Amino acid sequence: MKQYKSKEIINFLLKNNFIVIRKKWSHIFIYNEDTEKSTVVPFYNKDLKTWTLLSILKQSGFSKNDLEKC
Repeated sequence: MKQYKSKEIINFLLKNNFIVIRKKWSHIFIYNEDTEKSTVVPFYNKDLKTWTLLSILKQSGFSKNDLEKC
């Protein structure tokens, strides 16, 4: 699986109707009012680990294919 930075994931979620609720330390809390799904994205300058990325995608209701299409 391709490596993604947290900025790329946050931008992907924001393009898909998610909004930033709050920021705390190095984490960003994101929520979608339509689907009522929420997730927390760690905001680091490094690539996200694969299991962290998959967990974020699962919590937000997306798959690896959805992310790769964008």
